[in-house]
Amino acid sequence: MPSGDSSYGAIHRYEPARESTAAAIAIVLLTVFEVVFVGMFTYGLSTGWGLDPYGNMFLGGLLTLIFVDLSFILLLYRKEFLPDVMVVKKRRRKWEDLYVKEEDMDGQTAADVDVWESIKQTVYPYYKR
Repeated sequence: MPSGDSSYGAIHRYEPARESTAAAIAIVLLTVFEVVFVGMFTYGLSTGWGLDPYGNMFLGGLLTLIFVDLSFILLLYRKEFLPDVMVVKKRRRKWEDLYVKEEDMDGQTAADVDVWESIKQTVYPYYKR
């Protein structure tokens, strides 16, 4: 669905999501595991597993499992359920970023430059001409 408009924010490509059933089932199962891991972590914190060195390592491992599981959930969701959209961004020319006027974009020749004025401009950048 490419559009001919290349202005800022125009959608150049839009592909709808696949929305696969296998991905939905995987997300539900990973969410169940996430709830179990969070429950075990909360129970371990409330009963003092962190006071024992091995319990502390177990809680760290549970926290790792929580974040890895969450990352897989987000990865599957982003890949299977969000559309692929490419938005056109309008690029500016480099001289526009330097606040150069359009008539000055080619610069000045050596004959046009007043040496004393350029020295003043170099020493004091906010010097008004």
